[in-house]
Amino acid sequence: MALKNINPTKTDAWGKLLEQHKLEKNLHLKELKENQPNRKKDFSLRFQDLEVDFSNNRITENTLNLLLELACETHLEDAITKYFSGDKINVTENRAVLHTALRDKTNQNIEVDNENIVPEISKTLQKIEIFTNKVLSGEWKGFTGKPITDVVNIGIGGSDLGPQMVVESLKFYKSHLNIHFVSNIDGDHVQETLKKLNPETTLFLIVSKTFTTQETLTNALTIKKWFLESGSEKDIKYHFAAVSTNLKMVKEFGVAEENIFPMWDWVGGRFSLWSAVGISISLAVGFDNFNQLLSGAHQMDTHFRNTPFNKNIPVVLALISIWYNNFFKTETEVLLPYTEYLKSLAPYLQQAIMESNGKSVDRNGNKVDYQTGNIIWGSTGTNAQHAFIQLLHQGTKLIPADFIGFKESLYGLTEHHQKLMANFYAQIQALSDGKTKEEVHLDMKVNGQFNQIESLLPYKVFEGNKPSNTILFDKLTPQNLGILIAMYEHKIFVQGVIWNIYSYDQFGVELGKELAHKIYNNS
Repeated sequence: MALKNINPTKTDAWGKLLEQHKLEKNLHLKELKENQPNRKKDFSLRFQDLEVDFSNNRITENTLNLLLELACETHLEDAITKYFSGDKINVTENRAVLHTALRDKTNQNIEVDNENIVPEISKTLQKIEIFTNKVLSGEWKGFTGKPITDVVNIGIGGSDLGPQMVVESLKFYKSHLNIHFVSNIDGDHVQETLKKLNPETTLFLIVSKTFTTQETLTNALTIKKWFLESGSEKDIKYHFAAVSTNLKMVKEFGVAEENIFPMWDWVGGRFSLWSAVGISISLAVGFDNFNQLLSGAHQMDTHFRNTPFNKNIPVVLALISIWYNNFFKTETEVLLPYTEYLKSLAPYLQQAIMESNGKSVDRNGNKVDYQTGNIIWGSTGTNAQHAFIQLLHQGTKLIPADFIGFKESLYGLTEHHQKLMANFYAQIQALSDGKTKEEVHLDMKVNGQFNQIESLLPYKVFEGNKPSNTILFDKLTPQNLGILIAMYEHKIFVQGVIWNIYSYDQFGVELGKELAHKIYNNS
């Protein structure tokens, strides 16, 4: 069954939220915190190692209750049930949306078209484990009898961004293999990768659902040609594997059948890292860590599926985002992970969020007259503090921020981590509280800058009242990364449901491809 189609702007809650915004739009966070001594406790949620503090947002309890009413009026609970049950909620492509099934640890039946998909998922996971262990142990040999030292993932979009982000994020847990990613059809990108590799010790993973994606196939053929300068056609089976549904074309390419892993049409590309698309992750960090990643995501799935909305982390984060996007008319959200390991998180979530919810037609086929998807951007702290955070503090735009941090470092450099986290908390406080004219005036007097007070004071004032969420884990582990990614996946889902759009197609990707194909053929 499809999702219910409800224009959110026609609900009672939406009208009340418009009135609430008029009442609260000028409230200052500093004032809210001063008047609510327990605000941090009342506006925080915990789940295992994760704490989400949303007290630094321009919301009151009344606002939150109205947002929760909006979730109920748009039948979010019914949508969540259908999401996890295999209903074909991706109506425009007549598909279920079941990336959650890939990490389900309950072994309960999950059916698509009256067929239980769990056995096939388990079989594929077992195949990934066997494949990973063979390569990591050195049992898998190249055509000259040498073990594999390097792995190249050839894919684009979800077949690249997700695995690459996770491999980068879990570098601390790295195996002895060197993992490379080739995505762009730019030939220079391919050549720069190949010049670092030895064909005798390199394994290539071609990841393409249809095996017709122009970028991936072009890159794969270039790499195959390079390989055949050293090896022969019969050696391809030792150096190429594929993740695809198009068995015929993969075999014609030369990949041995036993080296082909399945993909399913009920998994969207940008949510596919949990599937065989994640083989590069398994090879990068070992199967046990890959399995921990899946377990963390499943734990967040369970939280999202079973927790009341007022205590439900993805639901609350989605509602706060809607509050800013649709009522304050903000258009962007910034991600600020305070760890260099998560430097690829923003590009990954740009695809996941903007490809999903960048829609202007609702589920009734009507053009919407309200804002939908957010523009996502960001970088790591403290680098961002020396770059664009100036705009957040003193620019003219209101930009909600997610600060993502970890209580412990992985290498145990305590002084470094204390300084990092001091910056983490300082930025949150500075954005929230700002600095008044009176405070600036006093500081300048104390520092003996009497002659400069009149000329410099306006430039040193910070309005504050800049909203943020604090997303804090104990430590960056595969399990916690799984929790974090799944949290954002479910936030995407909630927003799509409330905005009455289809989050799981991406027709906007197709037009440029079609035109590029025509231009190339006519050139």
